[in-house]
Amino acid sequence: MTLQQTLETQIKTAVEKLYGAKLESVELQPTRKDFEGDITAVVFPMLRVVKGNPAQIGEAIGNYLVENVKEVEKFNVVQGFLNIVLSDSYYLNFFNSIEDFSSFGKGEQKGEAMMVEYSSPNTNKPLHLGHVRNVLLGYSVAEIEKAAGKKVYKTQIINDRGIHICKSMLAWEKFGNGETPEVTDLKGDKLVGNYYVKFDKEYKKQIEALKEAGKTEEEAKVQASLINEAQEMLRKWEAGDEETVALWNKMNGWVYSGFEETYKAIGVDFDFYYYESDTYLLGKDIIEEGIKKDVFFMKDDGSVWCDLTEDGLDEKLVLRSDGTAVYMTQDIGTAVQRVKDHPDVGGMIYTVGNEQDYHFKVLFLILKKLGYSWAENLFHLSYGMVDLPSGKMKSREGTVVDADDLIAQMTETARTISEELGKIDDFSKEEKEALYRMIGLGALKYYILKVDPKKRILFNPEESVDFQGNTGPFIQYTYARIQSILRKAEEKVSTALNLTSVEMHPKEKELIKIIQQFPETIQLAAENYSPALIANYTYDLVKEFNSFYQNVPILATDNETEKAFRVKLSKAVGEIIKSAFSLLGIDVPERM
Repeated sequence: MTLQQTLETQIKTAVEKLYGAKLESVELQPTRKDFEGDITAVVFPMLRVVKGNPAQIGEAIGNYLVENVKEVEKFNVVQGFLNIVLSDSYYLNFFNSIEDFSSFGKGEQKGEAMMVEYSSPNTNKPLHLGHVRNVLLGYSVAEIEKAAGKKVYKTQIINDRGIHICKSMLAWEKFGNGETPEVTDLKGDKLVGNYYVKFDKEYKKQIEALKEAGKTEEEAKVQASLINEAQEMLRKWEAGDEETVALWNKMNGWVYSGFEETYKAIGVDFDFYYYESDTYLLGKDIIEEGIKKDVFFMKDDGSVWCDLTEDGLDEKLVLRSDGTAVYMTQDIGTAVQRVKDHPDVGGMIYTVGNEQDYHFKVLFLILKKLGYSWAENLFHLSYGMVDLPSGKMKSREGTVVDADDLIAQMTETARTISEELGKIDDFSKEEKEALYRMIGLGALKYYILKVDPKKRILFNPEESVDFQGNTGPFIQYTYARIQSILRKAEEKVSTALNLTSVEMHPKEKELIKIIQQFPETIQLAAENYSPALIANYTYDLVKEFNSFYQNVPILATDNETEKAFRVKLSKAVGEIIKSAFSLLGIDVPERM
């Protein structure tokens, strides 16, 4: 039984003994910083069954707890709030009971698996800043779910077919002069992305020429030869034309190679890949089944729909009148296929921007209506866009912030700031480069992940690489400081001392209180699919450690037991920082 459960039980017993009344539940919460106490019992809800003054009721319950719960040292009552102070020995016993803080808080994987989808790029351009938020969120949520005790499969569906892919293929065929990534010394995804931009520029020229010849804007867009050639190329691809498929394979191969390089640089990975070229025909058989079950209905023109009006949504097209699929069809089919491929999957998390909120509401509802039990455990990890101070990004106009360029810029910013601080003059060139990259990536990841996913972000690279405040580098620097303490302590601290009866400093108690919250924070972050909870927990822990470091002598104390305990406490904090940051995909440096 946890202490929280013990307190709940004892408070219910106290109310029954003192007032002859039964409480259904007890509201406990952490005591506010400005009051003395560790856990607060809220008395006001008890007034439904106990009549009287809330302050007096709080006093009576507090006295009962001091007498009957050994961990309760004292209490105070502020209006209807009973602030319970736990004994130092309780915190000391908890701290000494943890053998390994590097794995503290992480659950054993059991039960059904969860599939987390993220990235899912188009193969006509490199990954950009918007993709970076997507992959960081998806990867981190997958790691958090694993830490909370779930088996996790990381996946993506690569959008490798369609008119947008044919645009870059056609532009390369017309204007590429046989260019390859090797010849141009460009990453394959960048080379292909350049031709996507080239298509757009040439297409716009054709539109303007047709408008000057008297066509309307709409007529010009439809009659421009480039768009018609791209549509013809798509028809050839769908018909399996050998030459077209060979070009598609070649250019997609360039892009995949470029993507893998970027994923490796960002530090994310995948367990399984799905390709739209394989999945775009999925789902039609499920639609036929759904018609038999009255989940779908056919209109006079032969198109198939799902009526969701009773659920507060619209009618949704799931099959066109000519029998061709829409995106919803293949999303239904892909979800079902994934469970066929991995029968232990009991739910899925889709990391997709908030412009698709309605699409996923409809998809999840249709899958539930079709009777799939796992459809109850589907979640759209919806997130806001990332803007830069310079404004919104547009892929086809070539105004996106390329992910590779962003990583390079973050590394350069970290280099500039680190060199100004001048704390790594004794590092080798290779050590410095590795550190700049670690700081730059840590700054980028933390800046993005500390924000609630639903909120839009204005990303400022310089602001993110700051060694003060709620930033990745500030936390990384604190970790490095702890490692420095541990290195110095190796010769000075005895590991044979008994640490079970240390007289704790208030700052030590505060640190242990925060350490104790880590398992619950992991579970909450998993339940809410929110890396921000891990990020901000880590910042709170680091702030508390720095306050401890500034107010309590660690290696300078003459008391050997105190010294050993404080070193052990510092080590525990370092291990939790490293563990928490690993859930965010962030590395920490041993020296900085």
